[in-house]
Amino acid sequence: MNTQEDKEGLGSNMKIVFATGNAHKVQEVNDIAKGSGIEFELPPDGFNPLENGLTFEENSLIKAQEAARISGRISLADDSGLCVEALNGEPGIYSARYDTTPQKRIDKLLNNLTEVANRRAKFVCAMTLVDKDGKTIRQEVGECHGKIAHTQTGNNGFGYDPIFIPDGYDITIAQMSEEEKNTISHRSRALRKMIEFVNSWSLDAQSYSDTDNNYSGDNFSKICH
Repeated sequence: MNTQEDKEGLGSNMKIVFATGNAHKVQEVNDIAKGSGIEFELPPDGFNPLENGLTFEENSLIKAQEAARISGRISLADDSGLCVEALNGEPGIYSARYDTTPQKRIDKLLNNLTEVANRRAKFVCAMTLVDKDGKTIRQEVGECHGKIAHTQTGNNGFGYDPIFIPDGYDITIAQMSEEEKNTISHRSRALRKMIEFVNSWSLDAQSYSDTDNNYSGDNFSKICH
């Protein structure tokens, strides 16, 4: 791996592949990254990773490596979900597969919390940045803590947003504007940490080498299996 070449690829006005087939998500991360000098782009056609990891971190790595494989470029991926305390972390990594449609997933979750007093929950987002060869450069995690509402409210956002009330608020994420959501969301928190890292990226023999392809940053605990 040519680390100097990779570093030069992350200069001002850099472009990074964001490992998703969802153009709305790319727009969302570009809105969050506005003014950072970083622009995210969809991967080429054919992006279809097999998300069989057991944690958010593992799945984000799988997606980032697949994007790097088909694009030949530095790639970033996220994997995220909702973890409910009273349900032992469910739906967790299976948040998007909890049922067959977004509405059915919400209905199932609310039904599983019927008469449950503990409504504590958190959204979790793990992000992985890999080089063009698919080797890990950095991982970051962002969390948004709150509680599950008793009823569905709001028309903005997607997924579980209509039933999640963030700490410090009395409205769901689906009742917030996109700008307000992007100041507190799990994805924005993870992404801002990743952007800060990329913009200050400094490679040397101690922190990153051809024989040690994991950036010497924090080790991340496995959360919400």
